[in-house]
Amino acid sequence: MKHLLLLLLMACSFVMYGQTITAFKPLRYDEDYSLFKKDTAPGWYQQLKYTPIGLGNSYISFGAEARFQYFRFTNEGWGEEPRDRDGYIFARYLAHADLHAGKSFRAFVQLQSSLANGKARTSPVDENPLEVHQAFADVTFLHNKKNSLILRAGRQELLYGIQRILSVRDGPNNRHSFDGVKLLYTAGNYKLDAFYSHYVASKKGIFNDGFNNYVKMYGAYFTRNKLPVLQHIDLYYIGFWRDKALYDDGVGKEHRHSIGSHIWGNAGNWRYDVEGLYQFGKWSTATISAWTASLNTSYKFTGIKFSPEVGFKTEMISGDRQYNDNRLNTFYPLFPRGAYFGLAALIGPANLFDIHPSLAISLTRKLTWNIDQDIFWRLSSNDGIYGPNAALLYSGKNISDKHIGNQLATDFVYTPNPFLYFRAEFTWFNSGPFLQQAGPGKNIIFTGVTTQVKL
Repeated sequence: MKHLLLLLLMACSFVMYGQTITAFKPLRYDEDYSLFKKDTAPGWYQQLKYTPIGLGNSYISFGAEARFQYFRFTNEGWGEEPRDRDGYIFARYLAHADLHAGKSFRAFVQLQSSLANGKARTSPVDENPLEVHQAFADVTFLHNKKNSLILRAGRQELLYGIQRILSVRDGPNNRHSFDGVKLLYTAGNYKLDAFYSHYVASKKGIFNDGFNNYVKMYGAYFTRNKLPVLQHIDLYYIGFWRDKALYDDGVGKEHRHSIGSHIWGNAGNWRYDVEGLYQFGKWSTATISAWTASLNTSYKFTGIKFSPEVGFKTEMISGDRQYNDNRLNTFYPLFPRGAYFGLAALIGPANLFDIHPSLAISLTRKLTWNIDQDIFWRLSSNDGIYGPNAALLYSGKNISDKHIGNQLATDFVYTPNPFLYFRAEFTWFNSGPFLQQAGPGKNIIFTGVTTQVKL
């Protein structure tokens, strides 16, 4: 608690710098503090973010963040988990150093500590006391106003699109990363990344998240911005291999290929986001053929009080059509954001059809109230349901009902300045016929409070 109070006081004292700092990014290594070079009388915060080293453009930048969360479930896991009257607390600490040696070399190192207190059962996603989360070096071969070419090697976070398939997994307590190499090329409104990596498997311990040879991922991600009509488009290919893959149809080695497109933009008060993806490959002795399609659109009423924004999202995500037919149709989401359908993180994006209306109300410039309803069905009755980490939750064998349940959630988000973030959330999940037949099927009530400080 003392650490939390100290960080809150520090963040409040930084409000005076709110107009001069660059915005914090989801990937902290994307932040650029070189503008502080022009400060003739920098304060201690500017010096923290930009400390010159020698002559020229060499400097080092430091940053950190802390997040504290209190969660309480009634009937966690629909009644499968041990009863918990008091709830539990997650704490996550991240600290990084970013060294720029001239215009050609850069090194970035980030430590992560994720702690859990009061939870009966924890996994490495919940608790990982201290690890080297990122440690990579960049070599820049080309850099000017129009083009850049960078080679990156080492442990790093990967994030693309709106994190449907490649994310930093910020929702859970422990973010994830990859050991690999990446080539980044930018030319005007075009951007292309090509990468080869091994997933870093979290372990409970200190500095023991070693090299993982059981999960590999490679691919290319292309983005074109400022297009006529479409505005922005992503095209991508991702190859994925793992030594052991468990589905409702069995277990086996998997080599899966994903080809997809993501289109997004806005037109006046309208915002839209459309994505489609097809997967093929081999799992055990079976052939993979899976897909997903999603639509997310919203309209903001700027001419009335509180500027309400009405949204609608729907997704169709394939499941297996038949058991034991030597063909796997279950979509695998690779590395999606952990809180895919809300902070409660109950359902994952596989074998699913959902309808998701929402409403966001700007009570003040810094305080937002969000309300959303999500209705879930299995897309295929010959497949089970999966969790946020794509692990099988319940088998669908001998259960014909497709309705999983209805989820009603509301939250308040308060951002008083660029350094502080507060969120309070309440979720009620009303179990449908499938859950009532597959397990205890009790209704879930979830409350969560989040406080986050960034420096």
